[in-house]
Amino acid sequence: MKIALFGATGRVGHAILTLLLEQGIKVNALIRNPEKLQPKDGLTVLQGDARNSSDIVATLSEVDAVISALDTDKTTVLTESITHIISNMQKQQVKRIITIGTAGILDSRAEPGILRYQSSESKRKSTKAAQEHHKVYDLLRDTLLDWTIVCPTYLPTGASTAEYTVLRNKLPEGAVQTTTGDTAMFTVNELLNKEHIGYRVGIMSPLLGEN
Repeated sequence: MKIALFGATGRVGHAILTLLLEQGIKVNALIRNPEKLQPKDGLTVLQGDARNSSDIVATLSEVDAVISALDTDKTTVLTESITHIISNMQKQQVKRIITIGTAGILDSRAEPGILRYQSSESKRKSTKAAQEHHKVYDLLRDTLLDWTIVCPTYLPTGASTAEYTVLRNKLPEGAVQTTTGDTAMFTVNELLNKEHIGYRVGIMSPLLGEN
């Protein structure tokens, strides 16, 4: 299996990259600064920008699936890149894509009918990042691709607990945090098991000290 990975130098993306290579899955990683990744068996590093269609084409060469761990970077990079990714996946007949979103685009429990970032559940003053993720969700669900959006809540850097809880389209009750390690582990497991195609998936890690 070979995967096109976007955002491989970010906190979640690098954790995903590590797990993929550990499992013997080959990776094409598109990054702007190749020096940020050390050469490894099974890893092909391509220099470029996910907002450029030609760079997406090269990254999708002979891959079986796509994982995007791109963040908003306080710009429109998500919506610009996903447009090119979707278009070129369709042209190259790649069906499977998993993206890392945010808990803000899950359904609100407090106010049914709207998303969490639009409701009283959101504690963030700015909704710009959530709006970008919302656009990605809208774009993906309008396709025939086999998509899954992984939606962590507060995201501290940390190893996988391997005891995460997931729920389709909503954040699990009592969720406080999702470690980068658990987010990466669930993403790779979902890649392999294909259990949540066509869903946003809320994910939470247990707090340290919980039984």
